Amino acid sequence: MDDLRDRVQEALDKIRPGLMSDGGDAELVDVDADNGVATIRMVGACGGCPMSTMTLKMGIERTIRAAVPEIVEVVAV
Repeated sequence: MDDLRDRVQEALDKIRPGLMSDGGDAELVDVDADNGVATIRMVGACGGCPMSTMTLKMGIERTIRAAVPEIVEVVAV
C-alpha cells in the first residue's frame, strides 16, 4: 500500500507548484486502496477558495487518476 500512496504523492507533487503560485497547496491525507479513494486537504488560499472544488476535481483528480489508475476518486476533507 505504501507504493500506492507514494505514487499518489508523486502525482500530487507535480500539481503543487501551480497551487503554491496562487498561495495555496494540497496535502495528501489518506489513500484507501480498497476503495480507490485518495483524500486531499486543500490549504492556504485553496482552503477557502470557491474554485477549490473545481481545482480538486478537474485538476488534481484528473492528474492523479491518469498517473495512478487504481485511484477512482479524489475527495477533499
